Amino acid sequence: MKKLLQVLIPLMLTAATLSAAHIKGHVYDKQSGEPLVGATISSNTGQATSTGLDGSFELKGLKVGQVTLRVSYITYKTITRDVTVLKEDNPHVKFYMESAGKDLGEVTVRATASGSNDRDARRIEQNATQVMNIVSGKSIEVSPDLTVANVMQRVSGVSIERNSNGDGQYAILRGMDKRYNYTLVNGVKIPSPDNKYRYVPLDLFPSDLLDRLEVYKTLTPNLEGDAIGGAVNMVMKNAPDHFQINANIATGYSQLFFDRNFTSYDASGISHKSPYEINGRNYNATQADFAKGTLQYTSKKPAPNAIGSISIGQRFFDSKLGVIVAGSYQNTYRGSNSTFYNSAVDGTDAFAKITSKSYREYSEQQKRLGLHGKIDYVFDKNNKISLYNVYVDLKNQQLRDQVTTTYNNIYTASGGNNAELVYSTRARLTEQQIYNTTLHGDHKFFDDKFKVQWSGVYSSARNEVPDNTNISVNGLRTNGQDTRLSLVNTNPVERRWERNTDEDKAGYLDLTYSIKSGANKIDFMAGGLYRDKERAGFFNKYNLFAPLKADGTAPRYGVDFQSYSDLNLTVSNPQGGVANSLTYDASEKIGAGYGMFKFTADKLELIGGARVEHTNQGYNLLFPQGESRPTGSQVYTDVLPSATLKYHLTDKAQLHASYYKAVNRPGFYEIVPSKIVNEEYEERGNPDLKRALADNYDLRYELFPGASEQLLVGGFYKRIKNPIEYTFQPDAVRGQDIYYTPGNFGTAHNYGAEIDYIKFFSKIGVKANYTYTHSRITTPKTARRINATTGDQEAYLVNQSRPLYGQSAHIGNISLLYKDTKHGWDAQVAGAYTGERINTVSQFLNNDLWQKGFVQMDASAEKRFKNGISVFVKANNILNTPSKLYIKGTNSANDDIKEQLVSNGQTLIRSDYYGQSYLIGLRYKFN
Repeated sequence: MKKLLQVLIPLMLTAATLSAAHIKGHVYDKQSGEPLVGATISSNTGQATSTGLDGSFELKGLKVGQVTLRVSYITYKTITRDVTVLKEDNPHVKFYMESAGKDLGEVTVRATASGSNDRDARRIEQNATQVMNIVSGKSIEVSPDLTVANVMQRVSGVSIERNSNGDGQYAILRGMDKRYNYTLVNGVKIPSPDNKYRYVPLDLFPSDLLDRLEVYKTLTPNLEGDAIGGAVNMVMKNAPDHFQINANIATGYSQLFFDRNFTSYDASGISHKSPYEINGRNYNATQADFAKGTLQYTSKKPAPNAIGSISIGQRFFDSKLGVIVAGSYQNTYRGSNSTFYNSAVDGTDAFAKITSKSYREYSEQQKRLGLHGKIDYVFDKNNKISLYNVYVDLKNQQLRDQVTTTYNNIYTASGGNNAELVYSTRARLTEQQIYNTTLHGDHKFFDDKFKVQWSGVYSSARNEVPDNTNISVNGLRTNGQDTRLSLVNTNPVERRWERNTDEDKAGYLDLTYSIKSGANKIDFMAGGLYRDKERAGFFNKYNLFAPLKADGTAPRYGVDFQSYSDLNLTVSNPQGGVANSLTYDASEKIGAGYGMFKFTADKLELIGGARVEHTNQGYNLLFPQGESRPTGSQVYTDVLPSATLKYHLTDKAQLHASYYKAVNRPGFYEIVPSKIVNEEYEERGNPDLKRALADNYDLRYELFPGASEQLLVGGFYKRIKNPIEYTFQPDAVRGQDIYYTPGNFGTAHNYGAEIDYIKFFSKIGVKANYTYTHSRITTPKTARRINATTGDQEAYLVNQSRPLYGQSAHIGNISLLYKDTKHGWDAQVAGAYTGERINTVSQFLNNDLWQKGFVQMDASAEKRFKNGISVFVKANNILNTPSKLYIKGTNSANDDIKEQLVSNGQTLIRSDYYGQSYLIGLRYKFN
């Protein structure tokens, strides 16, 4: 009997297996024909599965015969169908699902694409007048990125500039420096809190407040014209059509602080006003007026990072009223380890000689707060009004600890290991804020033939750096032992207050009149804006020193004082250098009007028109110090034509061509005739700086084969007149003194090609893009030679062609995605490559600092459970990719430095390491 069972049981199992069958198929949206991702397919016999990223499914283990299949998907009507299952060769089954939207009676709330998921984002790209790329809110949610700046690096043609802790801060679009793009919130331009420039630091914005991120690469006349590179539009979360809560909380750590401590100081006693502001211009400040906390340091392991966000939305009164409120808070500890080799061109040497090395450790605590709220009310199908507000605040408490080794006749790398040292510590608290409120209305008349849109906008931006403290102490390395000695001789302690505020008041008006003739339609559009921008800049600096002791020697560290807060200091400029050219008022008034048309036929869309912008920009130094131009203004008018053509090859393929003219205005800081030493060199404004103008051409083939899939292949060309670049220049009187200043340099050319590819295979997806960019600009450089007559050295100018500042020839991204809706898994590995680019333009021929090409690798994963709970992890900079700067050349004088500085004919100037960062969190969604 036992032997019989051993034979029968395998035969029975084999028979059951052979009698089982499977069915393959796809699920589509009935209206659009697009695949639906995550739809559930179940049978009356208990089997179930879900559709993959391409809408496909395979239901296994079915019995041969009649089976009832049920297909369900949120917001769609459930489908039930009886099918006959064959033993093999079952036909491919297709299901087409209809939306389950309900009739709202007299009030019609149209279900337009929000862009919060990939499918809607692709449709917006397909239907957009501009050439654009979109990152959906869902992609942002499951990505490794916590800020908008880091999200930007996933977009084709975009590279980012990192801040001192390695996070993205500014976007470079198509090789055009950050100055050539602007930032919008819900289509409205916002001011920048940056103390120098008009571009917005994108690391201010938490990414989880966004419904989607749009990157415009071309302009039409109804968009503001100062975007030669492009524009970034952050579309904030909108009120959902039913009650919804999204919340998450997470914690994590930076690998950098597993390996070293986090150094900080007490910022609680910092005064946000300088002694001059508190006591008046004639007040003589003393040491008692300055908080001691910025000179008292602690070194320990930081607390774990804390991150959280929540959004709550609902519609009321038969969906007439929509309300959403959202908030995000991030408290993170970041940093970097940096080695910087100071250099100078000496004599007739072709390349720079290294004069010293600075090793820096940055420790930064960032507190990022974002708040967003929107109310909209639909009066009827023709009238809607909305009010939205957004506020972001970033506090960055940074301590930079630096040791500088001087390479002079005392320095020996071996046989004693001696050197002169300088210990420098900077305690800097920076707070940046942006606030925007917009009241917007949409109205339709005459059966939708005439449309009116208007907006009233108030925005403000603020940047504050109170009591920025620097202290420097001499030191000595003897036989490898480092010792701190006494304060440096010149300005050993500096306390400085910097602040700038922008305030914008603006009004927008857009009018559209539509005419239909059969299948053709033409829209006539006109409108404009007026913006009144006011900026106030403030700068106040105090220099302090320690008086000599009675015996004529300087107080010594470890003998006369044990910590910097023990020092008895005297203020050398007790009135604080109040008369500084960076204390100024400035204004910019822009009036703009446009006219355009949009012609739509069966396969053709043609958009054309022009925009006129009038600019009145000026400044007034409050405390002039002999400047030849204490007040100044620039007044000009620009006519900016544009034309766009879209030709639909099929329902899913089209050609997209565009031409537009754009302007780039100088920032206030750039035209104010100021002088200030920042970092290693003096910076000066240029009141003669002109605006740049550019002609921009685009051509792109666009294919959207599936719901979330695309293939975009295009090219672009930009001709920029009077491009603005920063260069080092010699002082007109003291030629040996150089300064960093903006200038206009002839005509620059920038062209390139892009490819953007998204494809899904069941549960696996690939997102990849690559951009090639080539640019050229010619600027004067200084070279030195021996005068054949006198035998003396002399400097002369040489015109040198180079790429535009910040432009990389090669930029690429690739992300591998995994999505299993049945088991609730989302995962991705994302890599971003940025090719070499100029980081700093040198005064001297062939001595520009280049940033080496690098790859940054990030990863994230999420597991969803029942009841709306999910767990997620994010890991950034997995490869600990450094940022490295180098000169394309060598100098034999640097051979005495016994360090690995030269490789492949290049000399290393700087390297920054940021470490990996990790995050684990919990998400809750109630729908």
